[in-house]
Amino acid sequence: MTPTRAPDRRLNPYREDIAAAHLRGEVKAERFVEGVDRRVAVPNLPLLRAPEPDAPMDTQLLFGEVFRVYDERNGWAWGQAVLDDYVGYVDAKSLAARPAASTHSVAALRTFIYPKPDLKTRPATPLSMNAKLRVTGAKDNFSEIDGGGWVFTNHLAPIETHARDFVAVAEEFIGVPYLWGGRDSMGLDCSGLVQMALERAGISSLRDTDMQEATLGEALPEPIDFTALERGDLVFWKGHVGIMVDSRHLLHANAFHMRVAVEGLDTAITRIARSPSGHVTSIKRLPRR
Repeated sequence: MTPTRAPDRRLNPYREDIAAAHLRGEVKAERFVEGVDRRVAVPNLPLLRAPEPDAPMDTQLLFGEVFRVYDERNGWAWGQAVLDDYVGYVDAKSLAARPAASTHSVAALRTFIYPKPDLKTRPATPLSMNAKLRVTGAKDNFSEIDGGGWVFTNHLAPIETHARDFVAVAEEFIGVPYLWGGRDSMGLDCSGLVQMALERAGISSLRDTDMQEATLGEALPEPIDFTALERGDLVFWKGHVGIMVDSRHLLHANAFHMRVAVEGLDTAITRIARSPSGHVTSIKRLPRR
């Protein structure tokens, strides 16, 4: 009899002492609880692997996103990001009660919350692309947001509207520093770049490279014809992913350049083949829109 594979702990909130109620019957835990939704109240919030300040950061949550809390103690909240189901620990003080549904998201690479509808006022709180907001009013070129503050209106988009070309979105991040676990316009990693660009285009994506490779698009047939690649194809290695900007050039957040960069696919393949990531594992093509 084949043993049952345990649910992925990155996507399923369970520990020996506590688990989400919807996992009852699937995992063992001392007690099962319903989650309580909270809102991220800081520009970006590290989601950590353990309740320790220096624990590895698996991902980040952005302003206005929802985090479902299953346990809270000693200043840490343990739970799950509603956007992509990622499980981990966050600073409980950085969460607020969940407001009404967001009406807008940040469409620019980066913008600011101002205390008044005046670009000269300070302090200005930075927000990344895909931060979530509820607009409650407007004055001149600014939108007032729930919780206080004003954002330049042209940097926002209604929550139901999306960019047409996710590759063009990804290109806006060129030059942004590489940051392991990052998914913010100040720093992000390879799968964070893919997730952020796809989200802005209205396409849901899981967080880590292996999850994206397993769930996004359709794999090109083997053996791969590297002369037939198209803009928007996703190129996967073990633990790495990049986006084709045309038939020959790859856009990716990478630790060689330590930033988001564009380079020839042949150059990237040759260099990465000498690293632990090895050779290309698949190329996935998303449905054309």
